[in-house]
Order: sequence, then C-alpha cells, then structure tokens
Amino acid sequence: MSNSAKVLDRAERIAEEVLFPAAETVDASDSVPASHLDLLAAEGCYGVAGPPEYSEMSAEDTATAARVTEIIASGCLNTAFVWAQHHSAVMAATHSQRPGIAEQWLEPLCRGERRAGLAIIAATRPGPPAVRAEPVDGGWLLHGVAPWVTGWGLIDTLFTAARDDSDTLVWSLLDAAESDTLSVTPVDMVAVAASRTVQVTFTGHFVPEQRVTGMVPHEVYLQRDPATLRFNGSLPLGVSTRCARLIGPSPLDAAVDQCRTTLDAAGPAELPSARAGAAALALRAAGLLATTTGSAAVLRHRPAERLMREALFLLVFGTRPAIRADLLNRLHRD
Repeated sequence: MSNSAKVLDRAERIAEEVLFPAAETVDASDSVPASHLDLLAAEGCYGVAGPPEYSEMSAEDTATAARVTEIIASGCLNTAFVWAQHHSAVMAATHSQRPGIAEQWLEPLCRGERRAGLAIIAATRPGPPAVRAEPVDGGWLLHGVAPWVTGWGLIDTLFTAARDDSDTLVWSLLDAAESDTLSVTPVDMVAVAASRTVQVTFTGHFVPEQRVTGMVPHEVYLQRDPATLRFNGSLPLGVSTRCARLIGPSPLDAAVDQCRTTLDAAGPAELPSARAGAAALALRAAGLLATTTGSAAVLRHRPAERLMREALFLLVFGTRPAIRADLLNRLHRD
C-alpha cells in the first residue's frame, strides 16, 4: 500500500468510526469536543500540510491533502471546520523565510501541540482592509475587526493578516487569548455552531516582529489567491460524499467523483468555477437526501436536516466574487 493510500485509509477510519457516529451530538452542542481534536493530533492529522519528518500523515501531493480534508468533513463538518483552518499556519511556518519561524513553530504545529485558527479574510479581500497594521518599535500594532475566526477556545494560535499603509500584508502568529487589546464576540450561525466561531476585535494589539511570518504586497496576494481555493472545495465535497453514502448507490456517486476530478485538475483560472460547482453539488446532494429520507428530514438532530443546513452554510463560506457569480449562474440555470 502506498503512503497516500495509508493516509487516506487512516482518515477514513477516523471519520467512520469516531466522527460520523457523533456528528449529530456535536452539532447540537456548543463546542467540538477536545477529544476529537486530540485524536486528530494523535493520528498525525495536524501535519497533513507539513513536512513528512513531523507526521506520518504528511500528504505527498495536493490531491491527497484535499482528499483527507474531504474525508474528515464527511465525518463531521464541525470538527473539520476547526481542524482545516490550522493548515494555513503550518504552510506559513513551512515556507517562511523569517529567522526562527520554522524552528520555533513548525514541529509543534504539525504535531498538534499548538493548534491554529485563521484571521485573514478581513485584510486580504479586495477593497479597504478591515484589519490594519501600524509599524511601531519592535513590531506592529493591529487595529480593526476580523469577522470570522473559528475554533475560539479550541485553538492557542491565531494566524493573522493585516494590511499596512503601503498596502502590504503583514502575516503573523498570535496567541489566541483575550486581552485589553483583543476581544471576541460569538457569532450565531445556522450550521457548524459547535466550531466556536467568533468576531475578533483588535484595539492596538501588539505583534512582536519575531511573530511575523512574512510580508507580501496585497496585489501580489490577490494574483495568487485563486490557486488556494482547492482546499475549500473539499468541505462541500465531504457533505456530498456523506449524502451519497446515506442515499445508497445512485448517480450522485459519479457526480461526486466528477466534481473531485474537476477540482483536482483545475488551474487558477478554472478553480473559482470548480469551487462553485462543489458548493452547488452539496446543495443538490442534501436536497436529494432530504427527499429520499421523506418527512423525517425535517426532524432536528438527524443527518438529513444537519447536512441541509451545512450545504446552505457552504454556499457562502469562503466565497470570492467569481465563485459567487458562477454559483448564481448555476442556480438560476438549474
């Protein structure tokens, strides 16, 4: 058995034996259980995006890493939503050219000894930044609001982007802890509420220079951004996969396989459309499951009801203007 096959087999075992049997219980609770994240750490899953010396689950290629994310999401989207965002910090530490970043951060992140969340969209999206970076002696001060930060109370590190007056992104690894200059407000969502998603407000929050992983012009980042969309597509694929398994053999199986193939083969120019296709498929798959299930689909805390809410959530999670435009065209056409 190849290493990729072993990685996928381990992920399937976790999803089927632990995550999916507990998915309704987790969905009805106020937090992903620490035991789920501890299991993913013990099994090496926090190192999927990192170097192989730190994890047996290190993926050999992008397709394998994306498939692991899909499998975990098919088990429990709440758990996957918290865990998946950790990997941006892993990749930042892996590729950082800043002295000491890889040496200090990479191994504990890959082993899940440190667990990271993500606060980047407020500074990286087009238009004026919602989180700004002000240079000061020894580092930076952060000002503004990051509206979507997942895993609060389950993470200890926050991989953060802010933009300075020269329109350069400043990337940093912060302690995920409230203080006089960092406050949080819970966000009430229709799905994945156990992911403990919050709004973070920075009020002159100090970031030491040694916590900065890198800097890049915003314009350069926007040119690269489409290439990063593949992994987001794994979450709706996970929902579709679970719907297909609950329905049983049907044409939906081939649709899921085709959607995955399209995502894996897409280049930066094609990825927004492929990503939109994955979200649209999750909505269709959840609708098929609800219809197949019948009246029991409207009962709370059942798979069909949960997966339908998750499909709704994934229509708007991680979108970009090109994804939204493509989705609207698909939904109008269908």
